[in-house]
Amino acid sequence: MFRLVEPIGVVTYQAPEPTEALLALGLRDVWDAYFAGRAAALGPVPAEVVHALFYNFANGEVARHVPRIWEQVTPDAALRAREEGSVAALHRILGPLADDPSVARAADVLMRAATSAPTPGRPMYAAVRRLPVPAEPLARLWHAATLVREHRGDGHVAALVCCRIGGTEAHVLHTLSEGVPAERFGRTHHLPRTRLAAVVDAMRVRGLVDASGSLTADGRALKERVESLTDELAAAPYETLGLAEFDQLVADLTPIAAALDATGSQ
Repeated sequence: MFRLVEPIGVVTYQAPEPTEALLALGLRDVWDAYFAGRAAALGPVPAEVVHALFYNFANGEVARHVPRIWEQVTPDAALRAREEGSVAALHRILGPLADDPSVARAADVLMRAATSAPTPGRPMYAAVRRLPVPAEPLARLWHAATLVREHRGDGHVAALVCCRIGGTEAHVLHTLSEGVPAERFGRTHHLPRTRLAAVVDAMRVRGLVDASGSLTADGRALKERVESLTDELAAAPYETLGLAEFDQLVADLTPIAAALDATGSQ
């Protein structure tokens, strides 16, 4: 389900239309747009709250944008721009498929699944869950995908906390599992070398990274545990669906995900 739903939700961050819609409100740059769009569901909370919930940004990164963005836009305006831009991108990428009856069918089932999970311990999911559900089918499908994405994200953070992996460590764990040096990964290469080295050294002390800078067997096992826990914690929204409607949802989402995958959701 992650492979079928993620291409829909990630359009918000991959395609140009959502960012352009947010920048048109007077925001300064792409990261302003990211924080305004995603944090808007929380209301104008301080940087410390956003940093805690988003989890994987280095110290000080959130504070460069929050709360300054709320001097430029209101959360409600950011939410409207984000939705409008995301739906416009989906219409462009999907073409005629955007108006196919399967979209409305998938939107209804996925929305029912997406609003069925418990909210305790799921702050980002709960924040998006309180927002109005769009009426237009493609917008409703996008909103449902966003709910599922934030639900999974909350579970992923819980898994990382359970495994004692901090935000920057999570990036290092991921990039090393892909065989890429930490200093080359887009989310960590900008950090001061001393700060990144300290993170890697701490993981080395725990036996997760070896002397050459690669993951050890324990490091790979921990990465697999995080991913397994994340998948397990992401299951709740789908548990309300019967087998037949689940199979129909998979069938309806498959061509949508394929079309989005073909463009990288851009």
